[in-house]
Amino acid sequence: MALWDKLRDSATKMQDQLMKKKSDLKSGAFRDASMAMCALVAAADGHVDPAERQRVASLIATNQVLQNFPAADLQQRFNGYVDQLTRDFQFGKISVLQEIGKAKKKPEEARAVIQIGIVIGGADGNFDAMERGVVREACGALGISPAEFDL
Repeated sequence: MALWDKLRDSATKMQDQLMKKKSDLKSGAFRDASMAMCALVAAADGHVDPAERQRVASLIATNQVLQNFPAADLQQRFNGYVDQLTRDFQFGKISVLQEIGKAKKKPEEARAVIQIGIVIGGADGNFDAMERGVVREACGALGISPAEFDL
């Protein structure tokens, strides 16, 4: 199986798993951690160009699991986290990982945050090493083994 096919199948599987949990994923901690994760994946290489910001924002707006929350609210939170990361990536990353870590209290939500990161990272067909690396760091913030997600 080609790498692209494997990646697409994995992202589809993650999205399907998230859809089954959608009704349980309504807390503010999940919302904030998910947007922080999306921003972290988008900025994994240290910068986010306007086209990438728009692409991820569009993915957020159309993700059925995230439709539990107002799209404008998600957009504002995502942009805030991206701004933190683009001002000073290393300092912003610490702050964003702390936000992600707040979902640790509910293991189901914590795993869903990681799945969102994988779905967003793989949406362009290239879940690259830097994106996988920040998702692994988020696993650490949530107390989840990256091996659970083949990272």
